[in-house]
Amino acid sequence: MGSKERKEKIKDIIGRRQNGLVVVLEDISDPHNAAAVIRSAEAFGISNVWLIFNEGKSFNPRKVGDKSSSHANKWVRFQKFKSSEECITALKKEGYKIVVTTLDSDAVSIYTTDFEYDKIALFFGNEHSGLLKETIAMADKKVHIPMRGMVQSLNISVTAGIFIYEVTRQRMKNFERYTINETDAREMFKGFENV
Repeated sequence: MGSKERKEKIKDIIGRRQNGLVVVLEDISDPHNAAAVIRSAEAFGISNVWLIFNEGKSFNPRKVGDKSSSHANKWVRFQKFKSSEECITALKKEGYKIVVTTLDSDAVSIYTTDFEYDKIALFFGNEHSGLLKETIAMADKKVHIPMRGMVQSLNISVTAGIFIYEVTRQRMKNFERYTINETDAREMFKGFENV
């Protein structure tokens, strides 16, 4: 593919990106799990993945998991935060609804949840302990995937894939409302044209 054709393809793909959707990963211990989530996010046209490192070792999402992410990490914009509170404050300031995935008894089923917000941030927690209680307490909506088997949880990348799919499925009814605008698309292209 020539340089001109490549640029046109990038422009076309950017023009189909979702607007107002952020995937947030809190205290993920295995960078390869994060890379797998990033791959799903990028495949569904999500450009923003935010990472929180309250505890544990921070990592650079651009430098890990090329195999797991299928190099999707070069097409995504990242922000890193030292605390969940800092991240949620930033999101709420921009008008995002905070949706957390949790097994709490008052969490509602993904099957009955309306995700059609203009701005939504999907939070996924640590592989072993899930999201912090403080993060869950700051959420606008708590959601879970009902399990029908003996196993009561899924790998984080599978959970994220299911949630990303369901949000996108609901948005498809009126997708123009959620597609990136021309100004943002031009700005994003500047960041990706040399990738």
